[in-house]
Amino acid sequence: MRQFSDSADLESQLTALMSAHRTSLVRLAYLYLGDSALAEDAVQETFLKAWRHWESFREESAEKTWLTRIAINTCKDIRRTAWFRRARQSLSLDAAKKYGKPDPYRDDTVIQAIRRLSDRDREALLLRYYQQLSVRETAQVLGVSESSAASRINRAKGHLRELLKGWWFDDED
Repeated sequence: MRQFSDSADLESQLTALMSAHRTSLVRLAYLYLGDSALAEDAVQETFLKAWRHWESFREESAEKTWLTRIAINTCKDIRRTAWFRRARQSLSLDAAKKYGKPDPYRDDTVIQAIRRLSDRDREALLLRYYQQLSVRETAQVLGVSESSAASRINRAKGHLRELLKGWWFDDED
């Protein structure tokens, strides 16, 4: 457990964490939620939760690992809400009507393929390659053994390879 002499010490510690990890957490949240404003909100909530529970952080993992787990849980909570399901449906219909054609200069094939993965596969892949956590840290965030985390990562890569076949990967060469 962490103990601080005053609130200024805690505030400076959390400010440093926010500076160091905010961008990567926003990217992670965006891949979970598909909306930049929701991703920003999720990361704000992540840091609020970290602030509230800072003294209970046992340092059994790295701070980045702890914050990543909080961010993932926050994104999952948002995705479970009825509001999110309704908003996603209406946003996609509105966007289709409003914008008609997709932007020809923006290729989001990889992002869409990652979103099509199962939650378990997507989490493992994002933690390992997007958040650049080691297999050990990925296992800690997921709450599984290292061999199980490695297995999930490999399965996710295989599924992603299949989804991107013909776009990037081509086994026929």
